[in-house]
Amino acid sequence: MQLDPKEIRKHIEAEIAKTEERLEGYRDMAKPVEPDNAIGRVSRMDAIVNSSVAGAALREAERKLDNLQTMLKKVDDADFGICSRCKQPIPFKRLMLMPQSSLCVHCAK
Repeated sequence: MQLDPKEIRKHIEAEIAKTEERLEGYRDMAKPVEPDNAIGRVSRMDAIVNSSVAGAALREAERKLDNLQTMLKKVDDADFGICSRCKQPIPFKRLMLMPQSSLCVHCAK
């Protein structure tokens, strides 16, 4: 399938918007648990663990957003859609599923 830069750009912009929206939620969930929070010990530990998990999700979403913004800048380049490692074309479906990826499935393993 032929790569249409306009279609890919639109898709990447939509992914950026979704990722930015998720980031806001993760930022709220990743806030530290206040020590004066009047909850039980077990509930407090759960809240701390949940905050930690949200922090990891926040970092992953920030990494994805950075990669999406990088790919958006490169969408008009002649080598867009070419694996940065093996130099083979990245399948269109992979670009649509993971527009932030600069690697084909084989090289991403």
